[in-house]
Amino acid sequence: MTDLVTFGETMALFAARRTGPLRFARDFDLGLGGAESNVAIGVARLGAGAAWIGRVGADEFGDLIRATLAGEGVEVHAVTDHEAPTGLMIKGRRTADLVDVRYYRRDSAGSRLSPADLDPALLRSARVLHVSAITPALSPSARAAVRHAVSEARAAGVAVSLDVNYRAALWSPDDAGAWLREIAGEVDVLFATEAEGRLLADGDGPEELAKALAAFGPRHVLVKMGARGALELSDGRVLRAEPYRVTEVDPVGAGDAFAAGWLADWLAGAEPELRLRTACAAGAFAVTSQGDWESLPRRSDLALLGGAADGVSR
Repeated sequence: MTDLVTFGETMALFAARRTGPLRFARDFDLGLGGAESNVAIGVARLGAGAAWIGRVGADEFGDLIRATLAGEGVEVHAVTDHEAPTGLMIKGRRTADLVDVRYYRRDSAGSRLSPADLDPALLRSARVLHVSAITPALSPSARAAVRHAVSEARAAGVAVSLDVNYRAALWSPDDAGAWLREIAGEVDVLFATEAEGRLLADGDGPEELAKALAAFGPRHVLVKMGARGALELSDGRVLRAEPYRVTEVDPVGAGDAFAAGWLADWLAGAEPELRLRTACAAGAFAVTSQGDWESLPRRSDLALLGGAADGVSR
């Protein structure tokens, strides 16, 4: 049995080293990024088993993705596409406070993900299937893959987790909202920011919004509120958590880290208050360095937040 199975597009990531317009960048760091693989790494670092399914090109970037995920302890099930390249993500910092991310994924290997790429036995063996609403926006075949995976999971009694992860560059709010309302009744755990939650439902505040989202069917609704922390509605009970105060270096990937922290503790049977704190801690760690996933914590890291008064660990 695998604790968590997820799938989606992971891309090669070029991050500019200097602040300013990308056209003036001369040096880039090479890495990788993808919402679902970020969650897989985060869950693995916190001690649970994780498997990632995807498509990569027959290129150096595809090899980088395979090797990096495997090195992080993620079980990799990647199809090599000989007709399409691995997608690219370019990240710059236009100002000290504004990150600019560009995606080059049209006709990429990852966008060609289809139901045939998903191993039914692997899906059925999971304790939880985690998907994001990025994947169905990539292509009709990728959207069919999400539907197929959720159907397989539900038929096998596997819990389904969904992170809204809305991307305006991929589809309109109306299209995203329509798809999300269709599938929300088939998931057990729903992650969303307040803005993302309002793609599906209305609510005057985060608690009312969480209740409106829970009305679709999810037992657990997590509303991420940024600097105001997070709210969880589970089986009718409302929990709130304040954010950890850290110095933000790169905000990309914080939501994936939050989901990974919550899911890892949920899989471990942690008490609701603890799993919400772990989710907030993971999200805080994620923003403290460059990269989508590099700062994701291990269990031994969690106690570091709010630790030494002088900021030095000896």
